[in-house]
Amino acid sequence: MQLRTWTSRRLWLLAVYAASAAVLFCAPLMLSDFRLNLLAKFLAYAIVALGLDLIWGYTGILSLGHGVFFGLGGYAMAMYLKLAASGGRLPDFMDWSGLTVLPWFWKPFESIGFAIAAGILLPALLALILGYVTFRNRIRGVYFTILTQALVIITTTLFVGQQAYTGGTNGVTGYSKLFGYSLASPETKRWLYFVTVGVLIGAFLLCRFLVKSRFGKVLRAIRDGENRVRFIGYNPAIYQMVAFAISAGLAGLAGMLFVLHVGIISPSMMGIVPSIEMVLWVAIGGRGTLGGAVLGAVLLNSAKSTFSESYPDMWTLFLGALFVVVVVFLPKGAAGLIGQLRGIGRRKGRESDERTSGVRNPAV
Repeated sequence: MQLRTWTSRRLWLLAVYAASAAVLFCAPLMLSDFRLNLLAKFLAYAIVALGLDLIWGYTGILSLGHGVFFGLGGYAMAMYLKLAASGGRLPDFMDWSGLTVLPWFWKPFESIGFAIAAGILLPALLALILGYVTFRNRIRGVYFTILTQALVIITTTLFVGQQAYTGGTNGVTGYSKLFGYSLASPETKRWLYFVTVGVLIGAFLLCRFLVKSRFGKVLRAIRDGENRVRFIGYNPAIYQMVAFAISAGLAGLAGMLFVLHVGIISPSMMGIVPSIEMVLWVAIGGRGTLGGAVLGAVLLNSAKSTFSESYPDMWTLFLGALFVVVVVFLPKGAAGLIGQLRGIGRRKGRESDERTSGVRNPAV
């Protein structure tokens, strides 16, 4: 009976995943260029949600600093695009600020390979360093959350203040081509959408492999009882650092894709408010469920876009009401609601089988 239930559940999940992937790949046939670009941006957000769910939902560590990792990835890609658009000259904001020579740390970003590697590795390295300092000293809970918020404040202040090197509050923008192809053309946007879908699927498979492996079991054990894990011989700090670094790397990857779809990155996109929104995506979708994290990012941003278009003066009220409803009535998020509905369906099925069995065999 358990084997049959496990197999049916696995088949159901595979069917859901296959249907979701099919819908994503068929979206260009159903959506306009504008809506497709919006969906691509939301899917980039979903990659951030996957990484955040890995560290929060499965490890029990709440980070309010993922906007920094997202922004670092975005700046890495924007720096490459800006240098390519400048054609060997200084970027315009450097010229306005009085610089005459390209800064040394900008020069490696003339290579797309270096930019992609930096967009993933720099956030991961920063998370690894922060994790080493905090987890090794057993700083966790609300204290870790406060530290991640402090990281956001420090980073955004630094990026705003160094206008000659980062573009200041305006950020890095003014680029329009990738490999000679216009980022504004519908064909390029369509290909970038497919790239984003492919990266999202790859990130989902990576996270699913991690959470189903022994590594993921240790993460859940740390979430449920860190001291017990330590007493049986594991070092929770190592697992927490690795999970945090992977989560930050995924956020950086999402930031690079975001820049390709939107065409700008600025300190406001790596501040406290975006970091809190990322947590809300996971909470509304369903903490501790990878599919829920993706669903939450797409649904919440879609609702935000729809409400702001239809009710420009009141959309924040609708969005706030949505948060209240989810927190009060759906503590496990949208994924939890789906699980509850499936559980109700299974119970009704068992009750129907029992009634049928009782009719056929009255002696029971």
